[in-house]
Amino acid sequence: MAKVLPSIDAACRAFIARQHVFFAASAAPGGHINISPRPSDCFAVLDETTVAWLDRTGSGAETAAHLKADGRLTVMFCAFDGPPNILRLYGRGESLRPGGDAYRSVLDAAFGGVAPVGTRQIVRLGVDRVQTSCGYGVPLFDYRSERPSLENWAQAKGEDGLAAYRREKNAVSIDGLPTGLDEPANPRS
Repeated sequence: MAKVLPSIDAACRAFIARQHVFFAASAAPGGHINISPRPSDCFAVLDETTVAWLDRTGSGAETAAHLKADGRLTVMFCAFDGPPNILRLYGRGESLRPGGDAYRSVLDAAFGGVAPVGTRQIVRLGVDRVQTSCGYGVPLFDYRSERPSLENWAQAKGEDGLAAYRREKNAVSIDGLPTGLDEPANPRS
């Protein structure tokens, strides 16, 4: 039932555009495997083999640590309504930090130059495998709306409060791996 595709084609793009959530999975050797839900409104297909998303400040920073330590990353979209389908994008990711040229380029090209309050990085994934599967086991859910909680929290913290929070809570992963989120951006990344 699984089907491997040569790249992110028009059907994949259309499927991604209809989804409200995706999941990012990452790991580093010897550490915990992490999987995190993300809102799809911050996700962009850059080309047939590259995707990116705006990563906002949260309680953990496992993806950033795993990108720094290993780089392996998988993104999964599931159809919670409509025809059943699962789409996985496998590859190697990198963290693009605010202040870097690559960050600005992707932000401008894919997100209209606007980063929501609390954006701590853009995750860019070079996709080396595109795979679909049946999705028959995925339950049906009705989408109501996005939660305003993260936006409200970030607004209340403000830029200085968010920077302090990242220094305190996002500097290392649960396994003690550095995330790099507290480091200055490399101008070229």
